[in-house]
Amino acid sequence: VMRLTKPTLFTNIPVTCEEKDLPGDLFNQLMRDDPSTVNGAEILMLGEMLTLPQNFGNIFLGETFSSYISVHNDSNQVVKDILVKADLQTSSQRLNLSASNAAVAELKPDCCIDDVIHHEVKEIGTHILVCAVSYTTQGGEKMYFRKFFKFQVLKPLDVKTKFYNAETDEVFLEAQIQNITTSPMFMEKVSLEPSIMYNVTELNSVTQAGECVSTFGSRGYLQPMDTRQYLYCLKPKKEFAEKAGIIKGVTVIGKLDIVWKTNLGERGRLQTSQLQRMVSLENRSVWGWVGHSA
Repeated sequence: VMRLTKPTLFTNIPVTCEEKDLPGDLFNQLMRDDPSTVNGAEILMLGEMLTLPQNFGNIFLGETFSSYISVHNDSNQVVKDILVKADLQTSSQRLNLSASNAAVAELKPDCCIDDVIHHEVKEIGTHILVCAVSYTTQGGEKMYFRKFFKFQVLKPLDVKTKFYNAETDEVFLEAQIQNITTSPMFMEKVSLEPSIMYNVTELNSVTQAGECVSTFGSRGYLQPMDTRQYLYCLKPKKEFAEKAGIIKGVTVIGKLDIVWKTNLGERGRLQTSQLQRMVSLENRSVWGWVGHSA
């Protein structure tokens, strides 16, 4: 079993010196001869090569877990009725990830049965990939074995929300989103899906020279442990605005939809649980921690 992930950019540690130093031009020449460096920019740490993953790596909530499964017949006999099954065990459920549950008629020596599985991770905590193989030998004996691969699913984002209830029945939502991974993220989309009683206006852009420009600038990168604040205004729909008593009693506001990309375009997506405000006769601001659902 091998996890399928995108490669990473190869990095090297440039070692250089001035020509008047004892090594002279030796270090610079070695860097120019190194095939992993960029021609003309040898002192940069990033090169032109890619590196395959050297370990299992981290898996975050909202990402897609992909794995390559291969069953190889390393005996000198033909085996029959081979059935390969892949299940993912989480803290709350067991999921069948096999593309097909049909048995393969036979597997000759030095031949393989290959499969690629995909699963969008929707729970944090311990996950166990269970690979089970059953087959029949030439003598008619039924054989069976299993292998287990344990990994942890981590939380990628920390989300806090703050509500302000205006006198005009408008509700302002401030969402603080923090990248708690060790790698930069490209924030592709952060939107609020309002409940049925509200329309939403995003307040995360300004108009400059007739163009709508993001308040976060042209680059949507969120560095590790950095936080961004997103602001939204929710207004009651016309058919509900006339019923002030109903609007004041509404606690469910909507949910945030967050889409990001990590190194080399690996995508992740999270939706929060329904955001709820505290109902009060007075205007007040309320902070809350938000749970996630992938």
